[in-house]
This record gives sequence, C-alpha cells and structure tokens, in this order.
Amino acid sequence: MTEPFSDLPDLILITGPSGAGRTTAINALEDLGHEVIDNLPLSLLPRLTGGPPLLRPLAIGIGASSRDFSAAALLGIIDRLAARPGPGPALVYLDCGDTELLRRFAATRRRHPFDTGDGPLPALTRERALLTPLRARADVLIETDMLSPHELGREIERWFAPGGTRPMTVGLQSFSYRRGLPRGLDLVFDCRFLRNPHWQPGLRPLDGRDAAVADWVAGDPRYPEFLDRVEGLVRFLLPAAREEGKAHLAIGFGCSGGQHRSVTIVESLAATLAAAGWPVSKRHRELERRVDVVDRGPER
Repeated sequence: MTEPFSDLPDLILITGPSGAGRTTAINALEDLGHEVIDNLPLSLLPRLTGGPPLLRPLAIGIGASSRDFSAAALLGIIDRLAARPGPGPALVYLDCGDTELLRRFAATRRRHPFDTGDGPLPALTRERALLTPLRARADVLIETDMLSPHELGREIERWFAPGGTRPMTVGLQSFSYRRGLPRGLDLVFDCRFLRNPHWQPGLRPLDGRDAAVADWVAGDPRYPEFLDRVEGLVRFLLPAAREEGKAHLAIGFGCSGGQHRSVTIVESLAATLAAAGWPVSKRHRELERRVDVVDRGPER
C-alpha cells in the first residue's frame, strides 16, 4: 500500500527489527488518540481483540523478542481479524538497514535482544529471519534508515491521522507569581500590569470567572489591546506547533494572587480558542488550592 487508508483501521499492529523505531511509532499513535500497548505477549492478543468492539483505536507493538512470538501465529490472528466486519487490522512493518541499526545500538549501548554473545550483527540476522514473513505481508512498510524520530512520527501521522492532521490540545493555566511558575509551560504572560480587582472590597472575595470581576479587568484601557495581541500570537503559533509535532501546548497567565486578572484572561482566551475549534483545557491553580484548603479546613 502506498496511500493512506480511506477507512482507518481500529487495530494497528507494529513490528520490525529491534531499533527500527517501534517505540517512536507507538508514541506517535498515542498522540493521535490510540490506546497503545507495546511488547504484548502474542498469546494475549486473541483475548484482547476477541471481546466487544473497541471503543477507541488500538495500537499494539509486537517484536520478535515478545513472549510466545511466532510470525505464523501472528499472521493467523491477523487473518481471523480481517474476516470480521469492519475495516480490519493494519500491519505496519518498520525496517532499517543493518548498518544504521548497528550504529543505533552502539549509540545507545543497548544489547540486542537476540545477542547470544557472538555480537549484534548475527543477532540482527537471526531476528530478521523470524520477521521475514511479516515484512512480506505488511500493509505499510516504512524504511526508517534516514528518518529522525520526529520524521517517523510525521510519517505515522500521514498514514493514520484523518486529513493528515495531528490533534493538538491547548492547556491554559492561571497562577500566582508569589507561588512560582507552574512546571511545563511553553509560553508565559504576565498580567500584573492590569488594574487589580483585589483592591475593590466588593470584588476581592470573587474570582476572575465572575462577570463583575471580568468586567472590571476588561475596563482597563490596556486590556483590549493586550488580549487582542495575545490571541493573535497564540492563534499564529498553534498551527506551527502542531506542524512541528507537538501534541500539547501549555500557556500560563500569571498575576499577583492568581485569583482575578489571570483567571479572567484564561477564561476569555479559552472561549476564543474553543470557538475556533481547538481542544482546550483550563486550570486555575490558586483557585484549586483555595478549594482544597477549604475542604481540609484551616491550615495550622
């Protein structure tokens, strides 16, 4: 097969010689929304696929070193699954030349699983002999010699992402600078220059999700231009980040207490991005902490 699937398979089996990129491919499929299992013992595959229809696509990595491995047995399972109604399974074979595989094993200093003490090259030969029937039956054959991990991920995406587009989620988080920056943020914006509802007695006990607080923050003359510039920058960066292969982009907004200004900005930006079709998650770190403190009682 040379073109992507018209009907995406609900089960993808990935195999190939050790070092050819199976783990990278499995991770790419997980980013695409598949449930993934790597190095599954072959005897468990019929039990895993013999139940009710899968609710999510499933990707399984099977190597020649997997317990109970047999190319003939695996092909028999594939034939039985293909006879069922539906799109059927897809067998993906990742291949790589001996020279490159030897270089990869040398670089990682890993021992080849079929090395019995006579060195990696004879081990590669033994492994290839076991896998040859699977290579001949593969629905998708990907040569990984010249592919970086990122490029292999993009090739998997080309085959198995509808429309060739990897879904990417956007995480928005508000926080207080007094408690430090949250970990894992890709972008951070400082909202402390906006006027602070904390100094308004009627607004202080509320948070940025309340309309009164949001209106007060939006009443700052600098707010409309700031929000417009942030929205423009984020909407410019999101397609580029997705094209680069990111599965998630985390953006933080901080203010003094993490209760008002940053919360308002997160709520506004989340609504804008969701309306544009981006999957968005929100987290208000200090509000979560406030709820947790109330649930546990006063700190001592």
